[in-house]
Amino acid sequence: MAPILIVFGPLAGAIIAGLFQRFIGDRAAQVITTGFLILSAILSAWVFYDVIFAENTRTIPLATWMQIGDFHASWALRLDPLSAVMLVVVTSVSSLVHVYSWGYMSDDPHRARFFSYLSLFTFAMLMLVTADDFLQLFFGWEGVGLASYLLIGFWYKKKSANNAAIKAFVTNRVGDFGFALGIMAVFAVFGSVSFDSVFSDVEGMAALTWNFLGLEYNAIELIAFLLFIGAMGKSAQFFLHVWLPDAMEGPTPVSALIHAATMVTAGVFLVCRCYPLFEAAPMTSAFVTVIGATTALFAATVGLAQNDIKRVIAYSTCSQLGYMFFAAGLGLYSAAMFHLFTHAFFKALLFLGAGSVIHGLHHEQDMRKMGGTFQALPATYLLMIIGTLALTGVGIPGTPIGFAGFFSKDMIIEEAFMMGEEGVPFGMLAFWVGVIAAGLTSFYSWRLIFMTFHGKFRGEKEVLDHAHESPPVMMIPLVLLAVGAIFAGMAFKDQFVGRNAFTFWEDSLPAGPYAEGNYGDDYRASLAEEVLAGHSDLESDSLNAAVGAGDAEAPSQAADSHAAESAGDHGAEDEHHGGHHPPTWVLWTPLFVTVTGFALAWFLYIRHEGFGARLAARRGPLHSFLLNKWYFDEIYNFVFVRGAAALGDIFWKVGDRRIIDGFGPNGFAASAMAAARRLSRAQSGFLYHYAFVMLIGVVALTIWAMTGAGGE
Repeated sequence: MAPILIVFGPLAGAIIAGLFQRFIGDRAAQVITTGFLILSAILSAWVFYDVIFAENTRTIPLATWMQIGDFHASWALRLDPLSAVMLVVVTSVSSLVHVYSWGYMSDDPHRARFFSYLSLFTFAMLMLVTADDFLQLFFGWEGVGLASYLLIGFWYKKKSANNAAIKAFVTNRVGDFGFALGIMAVFAVFGSVSFDSVFSDVEGMAALTWNFLGLEYNAIELIAFLLFIGAMGKSAQFFLHVWLPDAMEGPTPVSALIHAATMVTAGVFLVCRCYPLFEAAPMTSAFVTVIGATTALFAATVGLAQNDIKRVIAYSTCSQLGYMFFAAGLGLYSAAMFHLFTHAFFKALLFLGAGSVIHGLHHEQDMRKMGGTFQALPATYLLMIIGTLALTGVGIPGTPIGFAGFFSKDMIIEEAFMMGEEGVPFGMLAFWVGVIAAGLTSFYSWRLIFMTFHGKFRGEKEVLDHAHESPPVMMIPLVLLAVGAIFAGMAFKDQFVGRNAFTFWEDSLPAGPYAEGNYGDDYRASLAEEVLAGHSDLESDSLNAAVGAGDAEAPSQAADSHAAESAGDHGAEDEHHGGHHPPTWVLWTPLFVTVTGFALAWFLYIRHEGFGARLAARRGPLHSFLLNKWYFDEIYNFVFVRGAAALGDIFWKVGDRRIIDGFGPNGFAASAMAAARRLSRAQSGFLYHYAFVMLIGVVALTIWAMTGAGGE
């Protein structure tokens, strides 16, 4: 019952608030939708405990959706560790966004509609993460696309908001077309869209090829590639990223919800959910790595020059998603999910903190018109500092001291180095891109803090005079998110990527090379001991397959080996576990570039206040290039928008007017009409004209008859 309430509670709230607002009023609509979300969050925490710690993985069938011949699709809720993690992330952030919106949207006349859209968005995302097959996943996928269109364009009287909503919708349709083709290819190859059926048959289909236009394609590579095209659109990866910054036209709570825990993370979730397909598709995985690394670097460079406070954070999201994707491309699925988990807290904190600034400064978003506001907004300032420390990954390597982003982001960077050392394609490229992007992230994040809160106020004096801290209903969610931004990394590292990752993820994800390299022997030995003691359902000869040990020792040998280790020296962790650890310089490099980025931002915006503004005023080619986001909008406008218009003109002016109309209404029809006009002149109305024509006819008929008779 609890999982059903988690998923369908937000839908019920959306229906009630959306359809019955005129009967219940805005306040009741807010209470109902927020109440359902808080209930979902509480129940999600219980399901998380039940699935992870009580190992109660299960699938709850709801109904048969469709059955046509061999095709069968059912509604079902899949509850495994991967979906349990996503349930906690989605419902917790969404419920806090609902509470926050009570204050942020307090003056909006359409609050019930807004809360209805928020709840609809959450329902679609919950359907996505609990899907048991590709068709239900696609339903949730399209649902979040629809809800994002409604939310981004919520202020529909603003032309920019309408344009941004259309841009997001159209760009996502490009990716969704690839995703739909991928699902069709899955059914064509496997004869099913069920995750269990598909993933269990991947190994048997690994050598299958398709011939298309004289070229042969590996079927699994093609499926993985098409699915990733969908992920590129939904998660705003390079080439299909252009909708994400414009999504800032929606209300700030929308930005937090889309960018932190829901829509943009759907692509990462898809790749991780389908990891058996991507592991069997090395070329596509290499492509995922390259696109993720390119996105991380691209978005970080663009964030350097943006002036809208929300757009800076938006490009930060785009960059962090790049980290998650290149991690997944390298096979670091658990690390990608770990960063998704921690990122949800500090990114929601930063977005809602930016909303608090905008609310306190009477809807001002341009950082060039801010400055010196930390005294008027002290709590917001402190909370955004915490979010910035988490985003930039501040922590002490080799210790359990650090903010959330330190544990997850540095794990990705370090493991990328290790993958590169082992010869995984583009592993070393991903490592260096991750390091550079970390330095750029530190610079533009602290640039945001310094331009917003420090120095002299650069806007109108009356705005600063009336600046005020946000009400408690907005600050409480920020405080709760700050707790996650501080402690989520250190609290869950062992579960996501460390010693407990084997039992945490079970079969839903690989534990990852860090856990395998440092704790894999211990896990296999402990599992062997359970087998020998009769406390495990595993048979001795199936132990290796169960834990992915390959040619590992037999269970009895593993148990003896582990006992010998336990009796020996339990010194440093590195010595005990054999040392799946990068060199010391790799561990400290992310912190070094982070401190460098902070120092450079301090030098340009605090020590020499105004220098950054003077530098930007010169409008150099590099600054213009970054300010205009690598000119992607201009290129796409020229190639696709103007190109489509030019193609339309060709079809209209040449194809329609000259060819179709020219040979049709203006061709044959016009000729027939002209001939009819000429013939109509014979209708003179004079009897002798008609008699003359009749005489000619009689003569012609006589000649024909005589000629015909003579011929016979």
